[in-house]
Amino acid sequence: MTPAVAYKVLTAPQMAELADSGRFAGAPVDLVDGYIHLSTAGQLAETIGKHFAGQTDLHIVTVDLDALGDAVKWEPSRGGQLFPHIYGTGLPLDAVIAYGPLRHHPDGTIALPVAG
Repeated sequence: MTPAVAYKVLTAPQMAELADSGRFAGAPVDLVDGYIHLSTAGQLAETIGKHFAGQTDLHIVTVDLDALGDAVKWEPSRGGQLFPHIYGTGLPLDAVIAYGPLRHHPDGTIALPVAG
């Protein structure tokens, strides 16, 4: 069974785009690939380490996959793992259920954003 939520890592300007316009069109890699890359909770640390190493002022957005319906496709990527991808016109703010700055717990694990 696939998770009901997934996560997108955004830079500060990308987070501002989502908050200000109500939609995130995609990072450069998303635009090239034709879909928005997301990660599950279990894939998130590796995604951050591989694609965002050394970057600061990052944000994590929790995405309600059910709200996106058929726009979400689970496709094999890194090591054959299935990753959620958003096709269509981008990530709408109304599919975001929580967001916040990238933070870590004292044990080094990622602190996922919580709504409310």
